[in-house]
Amino acid sequence: MDATVAVMCVVIAGARICDISLDTVRTVAIIQGRRRFAAVLGFFEALIYIAVVAGVLLNVQEHPIYMLAYAVGFAAGTYLGIVIEQRLAFGEQLVAVFTRKDGEMVGALRGEGFRVTEVGGQGRDGPVTVLYIEVARRDTKRLTRR
Repeated sequence: MDATVAVMCVVIAGARICDISLDTVRTVAIIQGRRRFAAVLGFFEALIYIAVVAGVLLNVQEHPIYMLAYAVGFAAGTYLGIVIEQRLAFGEQLVAVFTRKDGEMVGALRGEGFRVTEVGGQGRDGPVTVLYIEVARRDTKRLTRR
C-alpha cells in the first residue's frame, strides 16, 4: 500500500467517524425535540456522508481497502458519538429514592437546588417515603454521590 492510499484510508475513516458521531448526537437531539440543532447536524452529516461514499465507490475496484477504512470509521464513530452524547448529557432525568429519613434528606436535597417531590408509601418493613427528584442529566452523578 502506497502513501496516498494510506492517507486516503485515514481520511475516509476520519470523515466517517465525524459523520457517525454527528448522526448519534442528532438522533438524541431528535428524540428530545431539538429540531433546529438536529437539522444543522443533519446537514453536515449528509455533506460528509455523500463525499465519503462517493470517494469509496469510485475507487473500490482499485483499492478495496477503502471499504475496510469505511467500516472502521463507522464503528469508531458509533463509539465516539455515544461518548460525546454522554458528555453533553442533554435533557432531564427522574430519580426515585426510597427512604425512611425523608425530612433531613429532603431538606439537604432542596438546599442544593434539587426539585424534590415526596410521596408516602408502605414498604415490606413499614412506612417509607419515595422521593422523586427531577435533575438535569449532567447533574445526576452529583446527586447520586450523596
